[in-house]
Parts: sequence; structure tokens; C-alpha cells
Amino acid sequence: MKEVLIVILAVSVGLLVVIELGLRSLFGFGNPLIYIGDEQIGYLLAPNQSTRRLGNQIEINEFSMRSGKISKIPTSGTLRVLLLGDSIANGGWWTDQKNTISSLLMASLSSQSHYQQVEVLNASANSWGPRNELAYLQRFGNFQAQVLILLINTDDLFATAPSSLPVGRDRNYPNHKPPLAIAEVLQRYVFKQKSIPELQALQNETGDRVGINLEAISKIQNFAQENNSQFLLVMTPLLREIGEPGSHDYEIVARKRLSDFTKEQQINYIDFLPKFNSIANPQALYQDHIHMNTKGNKFVSQEIEKLLLEKLQLV
Repeated sequence: MKEVLIVILAVSVGLLVVIELGLRSLFGFGNPLIYIGDEQIGYLLAPNQSTRRLGNQIEINEFSMRSGKISKIPTSGTLRVLLLGDSIANGGWWTDQKNTISSLLMASLSSQSHYQQVEVLNASANSWGPRNELAYLQRFGNFQAQVLILLINTDDLFATAPSSLPVGRDRNYPNHKPPLAIAEVLQRYVFKQKSIPELQALQNETGDRVGINLEAISKIQNFAQENNSQFLLVMTPLLREIGEPGSHDYEIVARKRLSDFTKEQQINYIDFLPKFNSIANPQALYQDHIHMNTKGNKFVSQEIEKLLLEKLQLV
């Protein structure tokens, strides 16, 4: 009987080891991206990280960007573009580094422009809104980019104030590595997420959120102009906004405010809702209800590139 128990124990331990190694090597569990809290920005991806999730490579540089290592000041003959955004710009775990909007844009611009080198920097994090992105700019600057692109989605018009509350408390914003890959899987997919009452209160922020976020966008535009960057605003729609019945009434009102605002401020603006509505099967561009897949990223990057080359004359 004792020998049987030893065999069962050995088999169980061996099975756990195999599962642990499989989760790490095949799926990248056990090595999630780590976040750090920040009083002004809310939170950032911790600098200098590298991981592979579900086969997709993710690199975070010293400035918490989803980009390779860069110099603070670009070398002579370099076209530098700074892309600010949320998880759509970041690409998340479902997007390989080379298939992010920034990487696709950089690769294409490199073959189209006369510059010796093209860099498209990707300063982004999940659920950032215009106020997070403004705070990032105020902290790090524009890296002497000739162009600053702000990529938002419809939900960002209603984004709340920056907060570090999710860091280390929401399973999507870990502040340390889990002891085991198995532990991460259990935490993410088995155990129930504990509520964060303070965060729920923040998400009920009152007042004119749309107006506050438009003001933040205006400040980003001013920052770009003061630092010799051309400014481009891009907005992608939620999947449910495409086709009929389309955007909710409150979203239509907010979109109208944004459109009027861009005209008043003379902002170069790309609204992807009419563009997606004009093509066959736009649903094929989406990873989920909000994020683009690689095909969608290519579509977005191509439209951005077209405006950069034609209207902003980056040739």
C-alpha cells in the first residue's frame, strides 16, 4: 500500500511538472506583463520586459512602450512617429510585436519615405484614456517625433480619470510574477475576481466626461504643436456600432461633439466608423467586440499611412 501511494504521488508530481512546463512553453503563462502604478499617469507597463503569450512576442522598452529599445533623441535622417493609445494600439497578448499597428506602419513607411530610418513608437496600455495619454506625454515628452498620433476608440470619449487602483488588485494588471504558471491560470480563469469598491466608485465619475476628455485631447494637440509635432487623431468604433442599428444615442451625441471639436481645432482626424461601414464584412477585422486582429491592424495602419503621406506630406 505504501508503495502504491508513493507511485501515485510521483505520478501526480510528474503530471503537475508536465502541465507547468506546457503552460509556460506553449502558452506563456507564468510570465505575464507587469504593471506599475503612477500618481499622474495611473499605471504603466513596467519598463524593460519581454514575454511570449500564446506564441506572440511582446517587448516593452525602457520608456514603457510596446517598442524596441530607442534613443531619447532620434538620429539625423530619422522619421519618428509617436503613437499614443490604449489596448487597440498596444495589441495585447493576442498580437505579435510585428503585427501591432505601430510595427505595420513603421514597416510600410520605411519602404515609402525618403528618410534613412523610420521609427513608430508605441506608448500605450490597456484601458488608457486621453487623460492617461496626456499625463504620459507630460512625463516623457514627445521624443522629438515629427508626428504624434492619438488612437482612441468610442469608449475613450467616456474614459475616467487616471488611477493606479487596478495595479496588483485586478488580475489583468499584475504587479509581480506568479509563483507558477498553474497559479496564473487558476487566478485568471478559475478564481473569481475580487471586487475593488474604490475603482467602481471611480468608474461612476460624474460630470461631463466627454467634455473633460475633449479638453485632454486639446491639450495633447497643444503639446504636439508646442513641441514641433504634427498631430493626428484617429478613432476606431466598437464592433456593435458597425451596420444597423449602429451607435447608441449617447455615442452618436459624443461622436458629433468630437467631430465638431476636430473641425473647430483644425485637427487632422480619421473616423473609422464610416470606413468600416463602407467595406464588405468589417467583422473580419475584429479580434473581439473592440480590438482589431492582424487584418484590422493592417487596415488601420494603411489608412493612417495614406493620410501621413498625402495630407501631412511625409514623403
